[in-house]
Amino acid sequence: MGQNWKGTLEKIDDYRWKIPKSYKSQMRVDGIIYIDARLLEKVKEDQAPEQVANVATLPGILKASMAMPDIHWGYGFPIGGVAGFDTKTGVISPGGVGYDINCGVRLLRTNLSRNDITDDILEKLVRSLFHDIPSGIGSTGKIRISEEEVKVVLIKGARWAYENGYGTKDDLEYTEEHGQMKGADPNKISRRALERGGPQLGTLGAGNHFLEIQEVEEIYDVNAANIFRLEKGQITVMIHTGSRGLGYQVCDDNVKDLGRAVQKYNISLPDRQLACAPIESSEGKAYFAAMACAANYAWANRQCITHWVREAFRKVYNKTPDELGMELIYDVAHNIAKFEEHTVDGNKMTVCVHRKGATRAFPPNHSALPDKYKSLGQPVIIPGDMGTNSHLLLGTQRAFEETFGSTCHGAGRVWSRTHALDETRNRDVARELKSKGILVMAASREVLREEVPDAYKDVDVVVDVCHKAGISKKVAKMRPLGVVKG
Repeated sequence: MGQNWKGTLEKIDDYRWKIPKSYKSQMRVDGIIYIDARLLEKVKEDQAPEQVANVATLPGILKASMAMPDIHWGYGFPIGGVAGFDTKTGVISPGGVGYDINCGVRLLRTNLSRNDITDDILEKLVRSLFHDIPSGIGSTGKIRISEEEVKVVLIKGARWAYENGYGTKDDLEYTEEHGQMKGADPNKISRRALERGGPQLGTLGAGNHFLEIQEVEEIYDVNAANIFRLEKGQITVMIHTGSRGLGYQVCDDNVKDLGRAVQKYNISLPDRQLACAPIESSEGKAYFAAMACAANYAWANRQCITHWVREAFRKVYNKTPDELGMELIYDVAHNIAKFEEHTVDGNKMTVCVHRKGATRAFPPNHSALPDKYKSLGQPVIIPGDMGTNSHLLLGTQRAFEETFGSTCHGAGRVWSRTHALDETRNRDVARELKSKGILVMAASREVLREEVPDAYKDVDVVVDVCHKAGISKKVAKMRPLGVVKG
């Protein structure tokens, strides 16, 4: 990191570039990066392409080591990385999921239009969200549950939230995996992870996590927008957060455990951050069971926050969430490993798909989709960075065939948080955003400087690459009006 990558990139077409497996003797498959000429030099500014090549050396990897156009340097795998592994010969790696397990995003529609939100009402809404939903590093929530009850959350996920009065049954229908991943085993979670999870349920956290009140600025696919009940000028709400300290602890614990497993199973790694274990090993199974727990915690977390978002709107408008039409469009995971059925070289097989800073993008008629969306394909939600647009897209058949049904997850950083703080030392980011008509409240001035829009690639370009590459297609674009940052 810190110096330009000098490796080999071969152009396949305008939106795909290849790192040939001849680049490194240990590579088992090619690396494929989804980028265009506008992003090419940005991709080379750190060593993320080297990480794509490193992932291609892992046992049992299928098709290619892939990266989406929001690629940047991460722990082990690049952020924006996608890799599928044969369940018999392949491995599972915490670095292929990330520290914030099931960091994800959900989008709510409303019956409100831009005209229904005056500056005064917007300020009331943002203040209510900021005060009612704890945010920032180490933030603790309003939910007080025992360690035993945390274990129930880890098994039930968003269903626990629904059963305890946080949301509706429809919310589960429109959440990936119905908000409850199978295979979770709280006995595989450390005591420290449970301790960290107890007080943080229903909290936003810090960093790039946010709550955002948005206006639909553009519709690209009228038919899909009609099914989502979206139109230009409509108000939406986006929630972006993950599994908080519990997920971080699960990853940290397992990076150490699987680091030891590498030696036990004689796995040769070009980077020790790629710590992994065979999928069918006891260590691999233990990590998956713990990761599923953290994923379920994240879905429960977003579900609780959804309830409080609706309550904030209820207070300000003195109308029920039903009257306001506050329905969940969909909820997607960005950092997760899943067992899925895919066709590889003409053979249907179960694949362990790692998506790290990447979104599932299943095609029309896939069995995992809600009936309402079967004709469309899976909703894909791409958040912006508090000063830029967010997007709603759809999964495609091409993605299912090429990328294990995966696409980008956001803009992707171009500045580290340290560099962003250096660059914005004398800037008032909140005032800059206000001059653009965006009201923002944050736990600290520093987080605004770390997350300044300059620190990210142009999300519109990233989304455009995915659209033109055919791995997801554009439906709508939203612009921020009011933002709560952790």
